[in-house]
Amino acid sequence: MDSMFLTDDELTELTSKRQNAARIRVLNGMGVQHKIRPDGSVAVLRAHIERLFGEKGSKPKLAEWQPAWN
Repeated sequence: MDSMFLTDDELTELTSKRQNAARIRVLNGMGVQHKIRPDGSVAVLRAHIERLFGEKGSKPKLAEWQPAWN
């Protein structure tokens, strides 16, 4: 099962940054919602990224929907 939050490696891949201050600047610039934990690390919800980038959980396309004409 996937974690609720992006891993440190995933944050690095997303932002191309390793330092949290730099990650925060990039996330702000990308419009990615995030929280700063008490230890200074960055928390980004996996579901937010999936919605933002249109991967999982996106709404079905209109062409996929078929009305019930019965």
